[in-house]
Amino acid sequence: MKIQHRHSERHVLNITVDNEAGILAKIAGLFTARGYNIDSLTVADITEDHAVSRITIVTSGPPPVIDQIMAQLDRLVPVHGVIDLTDEGPHVERELALVKVAGKGENRVEALRLADVFRAVAIDTTTSSFIFEITGSPDKIDSFVALMRELGLVEVGRTGVVGMLRGAQGA
Repeated sequence: MKIQHRHSERHVLNITVDNEAGILAKIAGLFTARGYNIDSLTVADITEDHAVSRITIVTSGPPPVIDQIMAQLDRLVPVHGVIDLTDEGPHVERELALVKVAGKGENRVEALRLADVFRAVAIDTTTSSFIFEITGSPDKIDSFVALMRELGLVEVGRTGVVGMLRGAQGA
């Protein structure tokens, strides 16, 4: 008997919704009830009148599961649309992180050098620590955090992924 492995893929979903109380809970509940994992979740109001928000969710699963998630999200009443940026084509993803590093001497110098390489900005400095602000792809941030672990990482705060399709078309 041949065993088939279910290929799990990372997907970035943009969900446009009415900006109303409880919508985030409905969407998170949909994921929870069906056992889908949310790797990252961000929400922002996207219209001048504050009537519409964009929820960006990063999740993983085999293609049929991602299709099922999108269909179920699309059926929720306050949802205007669901776009899988991963399947739509070229897109931009960014995340912001605050990274606190404590250290003295050579570790302090190395932390500053690496921050410069990664284009992280020291937004708070004491004689024994830094808080760096870094933006970029999730992989870039993961790499920066991994290097800072060796130099005295204290704490990390991350915003979660936001993404948009490249080009003139809107989502």
